[in-house]
Amino acid sequence: MGWLTRFIGAVTFLAVGVIFSPETFGSKSDGGHSSKLTAALKLAHLLCFATAWGAALWVTFIGGIIMFKNLPRHMFGNLQSKMFPAYFSMVAVCCAVSTASFGYLHPWKSSSTAEKYQLGFLLSAFAFNLTNLLVFTPMTIEMMKQRHKVEKEQNIGEEIGWSKNQEVAKVSPKLAAMNKKFGMIHGLSSLANIMSFGSLAMHSWFLAGKMDL
Repeated sequence: MGWLTRFIGAVTFLAVGVIFSPETFGSKSDGGHSSKLTAALKLAHLLCFATAWGAALWVTFIGGIIMFKNLPRHMFGNLQSKMFPAYFSMVAVCCAVSTASFGYLHPWKSSSTAEKYQLGFLLSAFAFNLTNLLVFTPMTIEMMKQRHKVEKEQNIGEEIGWSKNQEVAKVSPKLAAMNKKFGMIHGLSSLANIMSFGSLAMHSWFLAGKMDL
């Protein structure tokens, strides 16, 4: 099944859900917003939040680990260099939409303390992802390319795991220095990603408390 077919299928199911929702028949919501606008903003917030949190969960704790344990290291790095810009772009956009819709539905002046905290969590998630996209990811990719070049000169990098890199680094000060610099930059990127994930996780608890199942 092609990408376009899957996208059309998802939009079709969404349209059916809208057609059969109570808001379609003209009911009004509390607070002065029209029911349709409120429902649309809530849907945008929920879908974008779920997409961002789900993507972060998969990339951080599942997909990345599986790839690292099963792909040659240079292949893994090259794949990550293509995937991470797309990942951080998507999550940043989703966080921006979630933040904007939540801010519209809960104006600052009339929001409760809990709602203000939630807006702060969403803004934090957006800021951490944007920082990763614009600062840490380009630096990490550039450093990775430089290290790959040095490793190829040492005939390593096609293996799975870190063992050969660590062995060569013991006798190669240049590679050891690159490992240290890469580790620092990659560590900052990972920290920003975890902070974003944590901010979204805290917001998930707030949403769960608002659901009526």
